[in-house]
Amino acid sequence: MSLTLTDVTADEPCCPPLAQSRIPAETAAVLAPAFKALGDPVRLQLMSMIASAPGGEVCVCDLTPAFELSGPTISHHLKTLREAGLVDAERRGSWVYYRPRPGIMRQLATLLTVDDAEN
Repeated sequence: MSLTLTDVTADEPCCPPLAQSRIPAETAAVLAPAFKALGDPVRLQLMSMIASAPGGEVCVCDLTPAFELSGPTISHHLKTLREAGLVDAERRGSWVYYRPRPGIMRQLATLLTVDDAEN
């Protein structure tokens, strides 16, 4: 499959699941930052809150109170998720709204898919 990895909005997966074949080095280099970003418990919780938000997006004003962390710390974690390509952000007035990027989430999920019939 020859999907360009920078096209994280594509409906097709970037590559076969890890359980089916070895991931190419260039694919690993592109997807590793997203996995690294999700490797932090706070960022994993933030991603879960963003991805499961009613209406497909959530205001930072609703994310911050869910943690016993300062606003700047939450902002740092959200910036890491943005830089990893996992979320998009849009400023509206004094608030920022976050939405998941389904393309890259599908690619990560496909990569980790394990078919029990094959193993």
